[in-house]
Amino acid sequence: MKSKDYKAFKGLRKESLRDNMTDVEVLLTDLGEIATRELAKEYKPYGLDQNKEIAKRGGRIAKNTRDNLEKELCKSVISNQNNLNYQYLDKKEKLQNKK
Repeated sequence: MKSKDYKAFKGLRKESLRDNMTDVEVLLTDLGEIATRELAKEYKPYGLDQNKEIAKRGGRIAKNTRDNLEKELCKSVISNQNNLNYQYLDKKEKLQNKK
């Protein structure tokens, strides 16, 4: 998922996506970022196309790890629940409660 889609999946508006991820979701994100950084150090990509390919490879490493973990757990490790457990109040609700 792209970050915009992921935020919508979790029901977030302006909040930080990372602050609302579970520990496993943060771990997988970090793994993808670290793998990409290490691949970039090793292969020294030049230009946008080569950097995109390295980023895809780093993301694949995180995806393979996620798939393996989900296979062992027999359930998804991605949750639509936000980690901070707060709820939005619409403007109308706020106004009604103030009266």
